[in-house]
Amino acid sequence: MPNFEATTQAGTDQVRVTLAGECDLAVRDELHAVLEAAVRSSPLVVVDLGPLQFLDSSGVHGLVAAHLQAQSRGGRITLVNPSGAVADVLDITGVGALLGPVNG
Repeated sequence: MPNFEATTQAGTDQVRVTLAGECDLAVRDELHAVLEAAVRSSPLVVVDLGPLQFLDSSGVHGLVAAHLQAQSRGGRITLVNPSGAVADVLDITGVGALLGPVNG
């Protein structure tokens, strides 16, 4: 059983998706479904990566695909609280700069 959890919390002007555990190929479909639903429900999706311990290319692809979907709808996805290996992957791929915080 994969060690991954995605929780969604709707706010008045945004949806916050918190990712925890390990985001890899085994949870690709779950990640895509959660982010797609969030993008459909709000123009701003904040993805909290604080509890995420691992992110591979499947997870990066899911984030970029959601970004493109949000962009096509006039919305935005932003990533907050990446650390450790997750932050390194985002920096190396350039996705951290692409989807950086709204105020930072």
